Amino acid sequence: MAKEWKEYKPKAAPAQNYDPLRTPPHNLEAEMSILGSLMLEKDAVIKIADLLKVGDFYKDDHNLIYESMLELYEQREPLDVLSISNKLDEKKLLEKIGGSSYLASLVGTVPSASHIVHYAKVVQKKALLRRLILAASEIIEAGFREGDDVEKILDEAEQKLFAVSQKYIKQDFMPIRSILEAAFNRIDELHRDGNKFRGIPTGFVDLDNILAGLQKSDLIILAARPSVGKTSLA
Repeated sequence: MAKEWKEYKPKAAPAQNYDPLRTPPHNLEAEMSILGSLMLEKDAVIKIADLLKVGDFYKDDHNLIYESMLELYEQREPLDVLSISNKLDEKKLLEKIGGSSYLASLVGTVPSASHIVHYAKVVQKKALLRRLILAASEIIEAGFREGDDVEKILDEAEQKLFAVSQKYIKQDFMPIRSILEAAFNRIDELHRDGNKFRGIPTGFVDLDNILAGLQKSDLIILAARPSVGKTSLA
């Protein structure tokens, strides 16, 4: 399991100007506003479900509340103070988060749920920054392990940063009607010219007949012995 911020304590001498005791990026007001908005408008969860995951809140209590809210929503239960209190009480967590009185106080943090997406983006950004700091701290610590293989450390560093970027990667979806016309035109063009390859021809007839050319969506890996033309083909 990946380390959470509060579980991590740097062991190595950090880089200059880096203070491991500095409070990590967070915005408690935005976190409270999100939870309050969800209690005001249950279906607002649809707007932020892809933006925020359990663990993105800085305050542990808020993660517990958000997790219970998602569970209630999946069960098609209301997201009011009573329902959330009961759910947390079932888990023996109600007192830990401050009781029903704390849940009630969240409702008063916002007048409506109209700005919930904005609050969610703020919290998401802070969570991303915390994960970047954590990854960087672990990379610094690994760099001080002089006995370890450098290539292994580089590989680990790359994996840590890649994991952070993948967690918040944006996916732009397009309506199918916007791409159908281009797809049909391409199919018609290939049908009219039966000798035309779907992809980019390599110049190797046998290879082109098998692959129909190199396709845009393909990951092409060239593997061969030295000096047989890999670079020229690429």
